[in-house]
Amino acid sequence: QCITQSTGSSGINAEYGDPIHRVLVNTLKTNGLMGIYSGLSASVLRQATYTSVRFGAYEVARARLTPSDGSPLPFTTKVALAAMGGAIGILAGNPADVVNVRMQNDMRLPVAQRVGYRHVFHGLATIVRVEGVLALYRGLQANIPRSILINIGQVACYDQAKQGVLSTGILKEGVALHFLSSFIAGTMATTLTQPVDVMKTRLMQGTQFNSIAEVFMATAKEGPLAFYKGFVPAWIRLSPQTILTWIFLERLRLIFPPK
Repeated sequence: QCITQSTGSSGINAEYGDPIHRVLVNTLKTNGLMGIYSGLSASVLRQATYTSVRFGAYEVARARLTPSDGSPLPFTTKVALAAMGGAIGILAGNPADVVNVRMQNDMRLPVAQRVGYRHVFHGLATIVRVEGVLALYRGLQANIPRSILINIGQVACYDQAKQGVLSTGILKEGVALHFLSSFIAGTMATTLTQPVDVMKTRLMQGTQFNSIAEVFMATAKEGPLAFYKGFVPAWIRLSPQTILTWIFLERLRLIFPPK
């Protein structure tokens, strides 16, 4: 996903403009099997910080605001709570996100130009030593709206989709309902966030761009579809994650109901 989103930025190799299957083959040829998993430790830390905080903030706020009779919150309130959770979550997860992008991008560079991040903590230490602490929050201006949008898609849209399906009587509370609702939420989240995700990835890669406005203008010159580069791998990544997250979270809601 990171590689396909990077395509087209000035200075980025053109070979990665190919479809996802060709990108996969090129990555395997160039970096071997481990190239596919570059940035894995950073991804794990990112999920442990960013996702935990944004989901948790929404759950706590929703539980406190839900009427005593159990009636559902208005969709606008769900959107506002999801936006709040997304903004808080990215403050916790941005450093790991920066390292994740850098580790994946590092594998694409010629061997002589690679930094050689060994794991997420080595990446954090290297970036702070070379560029300073503020470099860990590079791309935050793009990440905040992205985080707000993804939380609206994954969380608010999930609750609303679940409420809508339940009201039709087609499905009752259970795994099938959770699967369908989370599938809708994952697709909505990918669609909402992809343009911002493309710009965020390009901004985080280094010092080529100084602001989100510069990234926007450079991407816009490639045409409207440039904002949706990497949509398929993004959907493949985000939808299963959304489905599994909600299936497990719904189990946890039963075991540990919010108070």
